[in-house]
Amino acid sequence: MTVNVGLIGARGYVGREMLELIARHPEFSLAYASSREWDGKPIADMLDGDTHFDGQVFEALGPEAAADRKADVVILGLPNGKAAPFVEAVGNTASDSVLIDLSADYRHDDTWTYGLPERNRAEIEGASRIANPGCYATAAQLTLLPLKGLLDGQAHIFGLSGWSGAGTTPSRKNDPEALHDNVIPYGLVGHGHEREIAVHSGEDVRFMPCVASFFRGLIVTVSAQLTETADENQIAELFAETYRDEPFAMLLDEPAEPVAAAGTHLCQIGRPQLRADGRGVVVTSALDNLLKGAASQAIQNLNLALGFDEKTGLILAR
Repeated sequence: MTVNVGLIGARGYVGREMLELIARHPEFSLAYASSREWDGKPIADMLDGDTHFDGQVFEALGPEAAADRKADVVILGLPNGKAAPFVEAVGNTASDSVLIDLSADYRHDDTWTYGLPERNRAEIEGASRIANPGCYATAAQLTLLPLKGLLDGQAHIFGLSGWSGAGTTPSRKNDPEALHDNVIPYGLVGHGHEREIAVHSGEDVRFMPCVASFFRGLIVTVSAQLTETADENQIAELFAETYRDEPFAMLLDEPAEPVAAAGTHLCQIGRPQLRADGRGVVVTSALDNLLKGAASQAIQNLNLALGFDEKTGLILAR
């Protein structure tokens, strides 16, 4: 059975990735793509002439109009704080639709399922309301997960991302001139991903991000203290056990680099390194902020929610 998918908020970088993944998914068909800025324009124009959506155009759909279309799945790709009217309308008109929200609006709402498959796979299966995790939050949590119960005190997380993470609205953080030969720190205290990482990992964390001059991809470096001394092989084996059967987590023998993860659906996790005292541990992980950090993780979650194989429509690049 073909699953009809509606995409609300299709204009940005993640919207483009979502459209490409929907086009490649053997079980999905695009019901509509809503964008006020692109209203009336052919969808194929955004996808460089891809013929999957020939004859379809972007539409400017409000909440009630979108709900009346009664898509089987509705993907919300709106800015933070904009999803609620669509959620309410779809809930009233097409309550059996599966909703997945890519913004931060429902990541702390207990009535929604937090969509980090490597941790919440059982809860995501069959879920109808899914909050897709943030890009940095995904990388950081997958780095921390094997160390659950082993950390003493705060974990410090330094993040560096490409400027696509700043979106399409012009700002200094996506201005090539401002970023040339430069790195821009931002959100150094109270960043939303800090709370998200802390709440969903159960760890006390401090998160400090910067944006750099490359376009896509990100890396986090996690530095923490273990409760007891260990050796690198022991810690590396914990990571191997955690991710042995995970299709979208890839363990490396060296530190992760964003250029290697960009364009893939993987979170690449570098081999843990221990300080001389045997307690200080440093781990890196990298992913594509537009894919595993957003669009392809949404497809991964939808596959689980709808009963498809988790990898359906996602070509692994290893």
